[in-house]
Amino acid sequence: MGSDSDRLADIFAMRLAFLHAMKLKIPSAQPDIPIEISSKVGQQYCRDIALRGVEEMFEALQHLKNWKSHRLTDIPEFDRNEFLEEVVDAFNYFFALLIAVDCDEDEFFEAFLKKDKIIHDRLKNKY
Repeated sequence: MGSDSDRLADIFAMRLAFLHAMKLKIPSAQPDIPIEISSKVGQQYCRDIALRGVEEMFEALQHLKNWKSHRLTDIPEFDRNEFLEEVVDAFNYFFALLIAVDCDEDEFFEAFLKKDKIIHDRLKNKY
């Protein structure tokens, strides 16, 4: 793996390697990457991968026990490792989705920067 500054590139590379390995091991598990986003199969795949990521986030949320404002007792136990594992699972699906539509780490980072500016501008301007 690369230096600390290459971590996003490393994540994309690891996800892509996994997707290729899965395609070799289980060819029917996914269409060829990158997908044809305008096709029915491509859009079904994107939807499926996105929903899997959302499911993993819901699994992470199951570890949060003290969020209810009406709950009078606290549950002090929190398994940080399990929570983090579920969040990582979600990100794995979301990165796979980006890769499937032929988005690389540079394009993602540029989109991230653009959106970050928008949300900061909104905050400054009392959106």
